[in-house]
Amino acid sequence: MWFTKSQNDVLKELNVDPKVGLTTDEVNARLQKYGQNKLKGKSKKTLLQLFIAQLQDMLIYVLIAAAVINLIVDIKHGWTDALIIMAVVLINAVVGVVQESKAEKALEALQQMTTPKSLVRRNGEVIEVNSEDLVPGDILVIDAGRFIPADVRLIESANLQIEESALTGESVPSEKNADFITKDEKIPVGDKENMAFMSTMATYGRGEGVVVGTGMETEIGKIAKILDEDESTLTPLQIKLDELGKILGYIAMGICAVIFVVGIIQKRPILEMFMTSISLAVAAIPEGLVAIVAIVLAMGVNKMSKKNAIVRKLPAVETLGAVNIICSDKTGTLTQNKMTVVKTYTLDNLRNIPSEGRDFVANKDEAELIRSFVLCSDASIDSGQDIGDPTEVALVVLGDRFNLEKNTLNAEYKRVSENPFDSDRKLMSTLNEEGDGKYRVHTKGAIDNILVRADKILLDGKIIELTEEMKEKILKVATEMSDDALRVLGVAFKDVDAVIGPEEMEKNLVVVGIVGMIDPPRTEVKDSITEAKNAGITPIMITGDHKNTAVAIAKELGIATDISQSLTGAEIDELSDKEFSENIGKYRVFARVSPEHKVKIVRAFKEKGNIVSMTGDGVNDAPSLKFADIGVAMGITGTDVSKGASDMILTDDNFTTIVHAIEEGRNIYNNIKKTIIFLLSCNLGEIICIFLSTLLNWDLPLVATQLLWVNLVTDTLPALALGIDPGDKDVMKRQPRNPKESFFSEGAGMRAVIGGTLIGLLTLAAFYIGINETGMIGNLGQLEAMAKNGNEAAKHALTQGRTMAFIVLTVSQLFYSLTMRNSQKTIFEIGIFKNKYLIYSIIIGIALQIGLTSFAPIAKIFKVTNISFGNWDVVLIFALIPFVVNEVIKLVSRKKSSN
Repeated sequence: MWFTKSQNDVLKELNVDPKVGLTTDEVNARLQKYGQNKLKGKSKKTLLQLFIAQLQDMLIYVLIAAAVINLIVDIKHGWTDALIIMAVVLINAVVGVVQESKAEKALEALQQMTTPKSLVRRNGEVIEVNSEDLVPGDILVIDAGRFIPADVRLIESANLQIEESALTGESVPSEKNADFITKDEKIPVGDKENMAFMSTMATYGRGEGVVVGTGMETEIGKIAKILDEDESTLTPLQIKLDELGKILGYIAMGICAVIFVVGIIQKRPILEMFMTSISLAVAAIPEGLVAIVAIVLAMGVNKMSKKNAIVRKLPAVETLGAVNIICSDKTGTLTQNKMTVVKTYTLDNLRNIPSEGRDFVANKDEAELIRSFVLCSDASIDSGQDIGDPTEVALVVLGDRFNLEKNTLNAEYKRVSENPFDSDRKLMSTLNEEGDGKYRVHTKGAIDNILVRADKILLDGKIIELTEEMKEKILKVATEMSDDALRVLGVAFKDVDAVIGPEEMEKNLVVVGIVGMIDPPRTEVKDSITEAKNAGITPIMITGDHKNTAVAIAKELGIATDISQSLTGAEIDELSDKEFSENIGKYRVFARVSPEHKVKIVRAFKEKGNIVSMTGDGVNDAPSLKFADIGVAMGITGTDVSKGASDMILTDDNFTTIVHAIEEGRNIYNNIKKTIIFLLSCNLGEIICIFLSTLLNWDLPLVATQLLWVNLVTDTLPALALGIDPGDKDVMKRQPRNPKESFFSEGAGMRAVIGGTLIGLLTLAAFYIGINETGMIGNLGQLEAMAKNGNEAAKHALTQGRTMAFIVLTVSQLFYSLTMRNSQKTIFEIGIFKNKYLIYSIIIGIALQIGLTSFAPIAKIFKVTNISFGNWDVVLIFALIPFVVNEVIKLVSRKKSSN
């Protein structure tokens, strides 16, 4: 019962010094003892379970039954067909297992990338570690916006509030007190003021605590079984494709049923028609679409992670391609996030600070200004590494350059209380000891908010009354700094005789002055903004800075042209929702906005039919991140709350990464679309071939085993290779995709019909030519019956024709995959060998066909034969026709559109 024990007793029992934390060796030993800090979920499916799941399909059952029936009816010859069918079924199942395993591993890697981080003190230093690596005894640093990763006994708290609805059901945050102790061991979780629990969230203040429970030994671990539920990993696109597959499946089965009935009416052998119909259904139904899409999405996510964009939710990949508005924070995303103080101002004393150098000498007022800024800061510089908010880091650096080093000041003027920054007050205050029982409040923040709360000012080291004229002077300098694109921060103090509460700190302040700092734009962002505009995407800047500062940066980057394209939060409040929504398209910069305004901005853009991406990093950004179509959290400065609410995390906090992610999203969607159209074209060709031959009362140009083989060769490697195509380098020169558009838009459906029809007709033509060469064309329709009666000529003619049809069907589909790489450019424009995996799959497919027809024992099993070089000419010409026709269609379409 950790909450009943004192802080010292808990630390002693866990054998840890809170100022040092655990050593690396102790952490490793405790990891071995307690295990990783994560809840146990359901066990993963074994390979055998995955394999069996691949076989759980009605058509597979029917196919296996057909193989068995075939074996029973014709024990002498039926075993070969039965063996091939079973082999194809097993190979398909193995391919399915491989696909599913790849998708699962990619999702696991994705989850690993988005594992929350925790701040802990180890070996005397505060470091960031994966939450899964926490152990009992770790000293955890807690601040607003971070998830609590384990059960913690608090040892220090400053206005700490934690939202514990996951455990208590109470939406109001619980106030925490590290000094609270109770002897009541049965008090509710919500009343344990000295405890913080796993899966809750710090919403205010800060604190430190010692980890007392991890994994299943936490409060949330006790109800882990409730949390252990299966979650659907299908994205909206996969669900849509699953529905499309079912519809196409019903259509294919309907056609196969017609073929079967027509065949029976024509008095064809029932078993043969049954086997062919079922095999055609298995080959024609695109059952692999969802699996292929899962792999394409997962591989795309992996590729994006290497470009500093971690996708937390797979549907985001689909939505990215349709984004046409990017609402971006300024600081750190559009700029370098390296604030530097370049000007200081105390009354009647403006000073420019050189970009280099140190050991500067400050006058009395400047020294007080810098001292207050440094003490009222949570940032630090450790071994040359900046830790904390960039604005605060700039202030600490300023102190160093004036020999007012933070650690020295902290030691001399110990902080005893604070009023943390929040976006409504736009202020932060600390209370520090001054010695002799005296204390001083240091307040920093927006200068206009400080002036409202101040009644005195520091001048030449003396405190005098603050007049309206003095206020105007300060505000005038602040405006001039803002016009120069500087961020302005004010500071004030007041002396008190005793420790006071946060609500009393920011009254009757003494103004000291202001500083102006700059965060220069990232060098690469300007080009990215130009690229985004060319792609039909409108960049929007949203910032808490002053309007002039924001517009100056926006103009430099090419986001806005003048100040009329900007709006402040106060101006937004003056507009009705309808007025704001109607005029939203006029603005490119929103300045001095609160997180609540962000939601309003996103809503207004969405009401106009836009697909909106929104960036954020703070606790209060969570609503706007969730409301946006794509919520983007900052990986460096972002809080756990913002990351948890986001769809994507930028590990480099860079606007350019968003543009790269959109480009990748567009290419991923295009790859999925081209894969779908390719598979449907191929499947349509097989259906047309069998359907027409049945209607014409011809002998079937392909037997069941051949259809299954073609499906195996063309629906796996080439389809996957298309799914991971390098993509179109000009994809960002086109307008964003309409999210409501069909897969068959922009002529894709017509191309699928044309390609499929050509493949089917040419396969039928190859069958006819093959038989015609044998001189048995006059018997077309009776060849199967004649062959069964021992007519060797008929058997040879049928084998010759089917071999031609078999090769044309396979090779034409393989070649057709090349032309599917781009719907507008020819293969020669995008480069034949740019997709090496597709080339490999085509080579492998053709090699398999040559081997299958050339190796007599296997050829006999598949009822094919070796064909002459002359016939190979015919095969290659026929196989190339769908490819050539589609390439010509591209050229004609482009010419028409240019006219």
